[in-house]
Amino acid sequence: MFEDNELLPLFMQVAQWIKDEILKENFREEEQVPSINQFANLYKMNPATANKGLKLLVDEGILYKKRGIGMFVAAGAKEMIQKEAKQKFQEETVKEFWQEAKKLGITIEELIGMLQEEEKTDEHNRM
Repeated sequence: MFEDNELLPLFMQVAQWIKDEILKENFREEEQVPSINQFANLYKMNPATANKGLKLLVDEGILYKKRGIGMFVAAGAKEMIQKEAKQKFQEETVKEFWQEAKKLGITIEELIGMLQEEEKTDEHNRM
């Protein structure tokens, strides 16, 4: 479940997994997410750890709690997650990508061509 985030504390892995599931639309706005106990039982973790991950998302406005019922995806959650992820992508990946391209003497036009070629390859592989 959490393979891509092994270096993060477990509660943050829980939060990131839920964010990823919201982005993939496996959890939609106003839908209930797994309970603390369901997480704890399914992934063999302490319920306090699962709770900490869910609480983090409540604090961010991604989830909200219905007393006595559980946690639900907030309206606008997907857009909030996308905005945050795009900002992180710009600050980390694009910056590093551009620095490496400059070092190799790759122009913006060449980068665009490479990205378009990658897109074609990706589309071909999905068929």
